[in-house]
Amino acid sequence: MKILFICHRFPYPPNRGGKIRPFNMVKHLSRSHQVTVCSLVRSQEEARQGKGLEVHCDRYAMAEVSNSVQVARMMARLPTSEPSSMGYFYSPELARRIQGLLATERWDLIFVHCSSVAQYVTEVIHVPKILDYGDMDSQKWLEYVHYKPFPLSMGYWLEGKKMLRDEKRLALRFDLCTTTTRAERETLDSYGTGVASDWFPNGVDHNYFSPDGLSYDPDKICFVGRMDYFPNQSCIVDFCVHVLPLIRALRPQASLTIIGADPPFAVRKLADLPGVTVTGSVPDIRPFLQRCALMVAPLKIARGIQNKLLESMASGVPVVTSPVAAAGVDAIESEHFLVAQTPDEQAAAALHIMNDPFERQRLAVAGRARMLSHHDWDRSMQLMDAIIERGLDEFGRRTASIVATKRKGTSQACRKVGVL
Repeated sequence: MKILFICHRFPYPPNRGGKIRPFNMVKHLSRSHQVTVCSLVRSQEEARQGKGLEVHCDRYAMAEVSNSVQVARMMARLPTSEPSSMGYFYSPELARRIQGLLATERWDLIFVHCSSVAQYVTEVIHVPKILDYGDMDSQKWLEYVHYKPFPLSMGYWLEGKKMLRDEKRLALRFDLCTTTTRAERETLDSYGTGVASDWFPNGVDHNYFSPDGLSYDPDKICFVGRMDYFPNQSCIVDFCVHVLPLIRALRPQASLTIIGADPPFAVRKLADLPGVTVTGSVPDIRPFLQRCALMVAPLKIARGIQNKLLESMASGVPVVTSPVAAAGVDAIESEHFLVAQTPDEQAAAALHIMNDPFERQRLAVAGRARMLSHHDWDRSMQLMDAIIERGLDEFGRRTASIVATKRKGTSQACRKVGVL
């Protein structure tokens, strides 16, 4: 098949959450199909690095945008019914290139990753289309309302409501829609659009993220995640203030390493606290991660799959996480990882692992085994292949229904004028 693949972040290098899923999809599809990737880049450096995608697809089209211009496009949509997110991911150049490809070539499938770029192909009706929402972004914006001060909270509420309306509208423009988790699919189905839906999980590169066989420090804890992302900032500040002191009261040598790019001042300031280190961006997180007794992910806001959990478990490093983040992992609480809600529960769970090397080993082995069996990219891509076949079938049924309706209308018109 000839597949036009559109995504909101250029999927190479696959070094952040928004790029990992589409990269693996493109890489897999290109083994059997001709895949053309269309996406945005936000700097010349990203464009330069993105050229590495050429060995993983048939071809690609990238449009470079300026962050200041995209923010202006967001602001321009504030007084309209259109979500600002649509402005942030809109490029006239990318729109022209996509329209040119559609006008001059025949396509067997359009696959869109992320609802914010579905806008480029909403009017296309002659090609099968699948929309992979990944996460239902509207729910994330609406959750932010509880953590942002007024009047900023009202801005997130408005964006969430606009996005919710658009998520429902967009679903009706596609033959099949997908998400990363069963819970996200249930949210999508609750919209009542009647559009076919399914889900397939993110995987993890279990060869890259694997135990290195070296010893760990039983006093070390880590957190991994991009620190320019509000849910990461919020949860780790809260952890340092409310949870780490409880741990250090019983293990005075306990320390926390915060690993992730672009930490803002509030996160960098955490390094002033006893036992806290903030690394910023690192070339390879594995040496930091694998020396730790555990990784914490106490997120209060989490939609879909948290790749940091998959990578830690695949590396043989036990995880203590919150219920909302745990919902995105196909694993069993207490068997493969620990789930804790309150500061007291989080501290107790962390100390349970730090104080008991046999329990740490049990969770390390069980967690990695679960990643191999339930979050393997090959398995996930097989699910995606089946979903694509279903999407093609849905398109066939829709097309047949339209043809039948037109024929019926023509027949009735002919009878009225006495032709039949």
